[in-house]
Amino acid sequence: MGQIGGGGVGRESSYRLILPDFLLASTRGGSMVCGVGMTAFQKLATAALVSVLLLMCMGAVVRVTGSGMGCPDWPLCWGRMIPPVSADEVDFTALPIEKFQRKAERMGRDPAGITPESLRREFNPRHVWTEFINRLCSLPVGLFTLATFVAAFGQRAKRPLVFWLAFASLVIVLVNAWMGARVVYSGLKPGVLTAHLALAMLLTGTLSYCAWRGTDHPWRVDADASTSRRLRLAVGLLWLVIVAEGIAGAQVRELTDHLAKFHDNAPRETWVSELEQSGVYLFHRSFSWLVLGVTIWAWRLARSCRDGAGRVANGVLAIVLAQMVLGVVMAQIHIYSWVQVVHVGLAAVLITLVWLWWFGVSRPPCGKARG
Repeated sequence: MGQIGGGGVGRESSYRLILPDFLLASTRGGSMVCGVGMTAFQKLATAALVSVLLLMCMGAVVRVTGSGMGCPDWPLCWGRMIPPVSADEVDFTALPIEKFQRKAERMGRDPAGITPESLRREFNPRHVWTEFINRLCSLPVGLFTLATFVAAFGQRAKRPLVFWLAFASLVIVLVNAWMGARVVYSGLKPGVLTAHLALAMLLTGTLSYCAWRGTDHPWRVDADASTSRRLRLAVGLLWLVIVAEGIAGAQVRELTDHLAKFHDNAPRETWVSELEQSGVYLFHRSFSWLVLGVTIWAWRLARSCRDGAGRVANGVLAIVLAQMVLGVVMAQIHIYSWVQVVHVGLAAVLITLVWLWWFGVSRPPCGKARG
């Protein structure tokens, strides 16, 4: 892979195994530590990006624990700013029962069955606090993204695209916050959940670009023109197949939730054959081999670059291989909750690395040296 900025090539090598390229700092004849050499803008954009990845992992925890409706109202939780820890702290008669009944009807439940007594029985403090912590994790995303947008005014004259993508990031955060409320109000409606995920994937791209390009010398892959063209094609195709696989995976998860609810939360073994016969499940399972094939193709091309494959390409390959193993575990052994969380977390990191890889193989502006 190419280097950032100027020299320090010899001392960079030991850091390349563990640090993202745009987080690697080097100076000629000086010290080198993580973060030195990054602009303040890059640090803000990186903080926003990391907070998004953590939020996506927390969202996976919410899904696998069944805590999505732990706080059935929004922006409050059981009518309170700080959620209760037991049903005794909730005045169920004061809750907007009509609103809960309308939500139950959207979820296919009998609205007449929603009463203060039924809500008391359904109250689960573990689900309540899991969902509430998930909501709290969205606060750093909003704050860091807003800070990135404000700081982007300093980038506007020199790098206008950075400014506009920082603005787009803020818009996506606001839209996704609104969509998060729609998720609650819709009763976890499948289409809304998939759109919620798609926007999060787009947000990783806009923030990755801001973190990558918020400097005069962004990291770029060091390769000849022919290799660069083929690598751009391979990485672009890899991005497309990973996005398709991610959306299919979200739909498989929605189908799993639907079947579990339809079978009244019976053991998975009693209805798993229905899932395995569905088209979206077969697509998701089979399409993963295409993802692996394109990844290996791109990685082999990256090996022919002047500095070899580098950490980004190696990281992408390692994550794809790990995802294949996790997929086999879920398909052939058991859908463990921790495996699902790791699966989603690695997917979030994977799409971020592919975004970065794509930026790194992009053509530098005309008349400017490669960074």
